[in-house]
Amino acid sequence: MKKRILSLECAGLGIEVLSCCPEFSQLSGFCFSAMDSVFPAVTCTAQATFRTALSPLQHQVVCNGRYDRKTHKVDFWNQSAGLVQGGRIWDRLRQAGGRAGVLFHQQSLGDSSDLVLSPAPVHRHHGGMIQACHCRPDDLEQRLNEYAGRPFSLMNYWGPLSNRKSSDWICAAAELVMQQDQPDFLAVYLPHMDYCQQKAGPSQTTVMERQLRVLSSFLRRLLTAAESLGYEVLVWGDYGISPVDRVVFPNRVLRQQGLFSARRVSGGLTYPNLFDSAAFAMVDHQVAHLYLQDPRELENVRKIFNGMPGVSRVLPPASLGLPCGESGDLVLEAAAGYWFAYPWWKSASEAPDYATHVDIHNKIGFDPCELFWKIPFLSTSMDCTLPKGSHGRLDCPGCFAATPPLAEHLQSENLLQLSISLEEVLGDLRS
Repeated sequence: MKKRILSLECAGLGIEVLSCCPEFSQLSGFCFSAMDSVFPAVTCTAQATFRTALSPLQHQVVCNGRYDRKTHKVDFWNQSAGLVQGGRIWDRLRQAGGRAGVLFHQQSLGDSSDLVLSPAPVHRHHGGMIQACHCRPDDLEQRLNEYAGRPFSLMNYWGPLSNRKSSDWICAAAELVMQQDQPDFLAVYLPHMDYCQQKAGPSQTTVMERQLRVLSSFLRRLLTAAESLGYEVLVWGDYGISPVDRVVFPNRVLRQQGLFSARRVSGGLTYPNLFDSAAFAMVDHQVAHLYLQDPRELENVRKIFNGMPGVSRVLPPASLGLPCGESGDLVLEAAAGYWFAYPWWKSASEAPDYATHVDIHNKIGFDPCELFWKIPFLSTSMDCTLPKGSHGRLDCPGCFAATPPLAEHLQSENLLQLSISLEEVLGDLRS
């Protein structure tokens, strides 16, 4: 086996969507098999499991957001590696003198790897944004921009303009890092298959076939580069995306029950008052964490959601293998075909100003409506009937493939097992 490894995480690449393009294996150069994700099957939780070889109970990442019970603040897409507890799968490799790199993984800023690259735009005080990445070493972004012929665009990475250009730029970044920096282990995240499935739905065969052909060209390109530079290649889909056509609004329900509090400001806009809310839901795709101020409300809240259309399970976090404290006091799982939306309002006149904008940090839940324009293209949509794909449940597995020598050393029935076996391989690379 070669002494370097390239890991390619393909967002939303489930085993089922591959049937939309029967030629995918031939085109990409990889033969895929099914692999179960972790619960909840969302980006930050899956990536934390992959980088630590630990379960969510151990690494403490329960979704793409986090609620701080002391400050009463929800924080989605925080990039700090300090949120991921435990060691890293490359620790033994680095102790033996090897080098590791992480490109575009969430929660990677400040991580223990030798190379880090992640989008980190600077928001101007009077509006607007400076496109930029957080890099280690400092000169990495400049080298990448010159190699790719353009700076990385956050607009292509998320929002109504998200598309294949994000993955294309990241592919160029991976090529350059393998050529110039030559880490012994390089973990790369390719995002665009996630967005197109949330927009169109994984059942739109024509759209999915076109996007899978695009992805196959990226994988073939990186496989060719990796082979020429002495890398074995691992490709994995973090979770599958399932079709959805219905939505549940847990915070509306809690507000109707007098448990969720919203403060009204000038103009009639409302904002969440988490200091005084007896309960609220931090939602993330098909999973919602219910946080309670008073534990005596637990059974009342459980009864509200138990048996509700669109909710398949209402359980304490320990029953789902999630850590108490970080997780909600109760965790909701959506029924098949449903997803959870964060709004607490019914009238658009009550919506906060950020509801019609790409604002991934201030909302109390993940908002897939940010992927859609509101005509006349001056803001994003609030129409929760538009998203057609979601994830979080475990009934839509991801997938796995590797070049033959590496594949012999990896166990891949589930993501945790894959990570544990990869940690062993990396530990032996320098021996």
